[in-house]
Amino acid sequence: MDYSKIITIDPGKMGGKPCIRGMRITVYDVLDYLASGMTEQEVLHDFPDLTQEDIQACLKFAADRERRLASMRA
Repeated sequence: MDYSKIITIDPGKMGGKPCIRGMRITVYDVLDYLASGMTEQEVLHDFPDLTQEDIQACLKFAADRERRLASMRA
């Protein structure tokens, strides 16, 4: 999945944290909701501006970031 059009980083928005489509919803927020036990459907219900593709982009972004960090440690 190419999340480059979904995950945006703007130094002037949310302190430069990765956000979803320029909104004030960060990747970290979505991951935290999922990690706390919310289902994708619950997240989508609570944040109607989000799509399932947005959630998948957050997961892929996090996986890619972890892969890069792991390769730097090796």
